Amino acid sequence: METYLVISEHTAEDCKRALQYFHDYHEGYLVKFWWGCMDHDHNGYAIIEADNHEHAKMSVPPLIRDKARIIRLVHFEKTLAHRE
Repeated sequence: METYLVISEHTAEDCKRALQYFHDYHEGYLVKFWWGCMDHDHNGYAIIEADNHEHAKMSVPPLIRDKARIIRLVHFEKTLAHRE
């Protein structure tokens, strides 16, 4: 398993609909995401464990999945060798 940052973008106009998509898709994912909407940043952010980019992208509902950004994260120790 690897660690991924998932960013789910939506517009201000689609904010309520995006949250409803998350609720309807899998209510558990709604609470895994942090939302910037209250500060005019219409993105959901989550750090999740997944096997690969495609599996991480599955955390976003299908209707808005095409806008999602998936970024694999690594942690560097003081020696700059990344932790697996």
